Amino acid sequence: MTDNILKNADSRMKKAVEALTKELSSIRTGRPSPALVEHIKIDYHGVPTPLIQLASISIPEPKTISIHPWDRSIINNIDKAILKSDLGLNPVNDGNNIRITLPALTEERRKDLIKAVHKRLEESRITIRNLRRESIDELKTAEKNKDISKDQDIRAAELLQKLTDSHIESINRIGKDKETEILEV
Repeated sequence: MTDNILKNADSRMKKAVEALTKELSSIRTGRPSPALVEHIKIDYHGVPTPLIQLASISIPEPKTISIHPWDRSIINNIDKAILKSDLGLNPVNDGNNIRITLPALTEERRKDLIKAVHKRLEESRITIRNLRRESIDELKTAEKNKDISKDQDIRAAELLQKLTDSHIESINRIGKDKETEILEV
């Protein structure tokens, strides 16, 4: 019983860390990444579709993102969607491809990005702690129903705390790495 609760908690905590990693990949740093634009929704025949499903995205040069739509009729839609996004990017449309040159980040913009990263890190830590609380509640219910003993409950709670600490440490490490990436000139 306790093993199932701990496995479930670990699985859900891992998913929270993976979600954070994916979310942070879309935060702009000094170097381009396809993850920066692949989530942008494009109006494709009336259906909002992620850019990654409509085009190939590459990094041909250190400060450039190149987008090659498979259907050239939507190139203007891609152009407009990138302009509307909150990324502050200026796409150059040559009729066949879209090129985005990333300007250098200003010190002020870097600080704003770091604040955004810290906010997302804290949200993830809260998610992990909420998952721990839910699992502790499950353990208490199992003990109340006489499915597990008091000793099993205490041992499982200690293991749960270790799991929580390790996942929060992962979040902190991911955050430090992202912060270093943002501050890199």
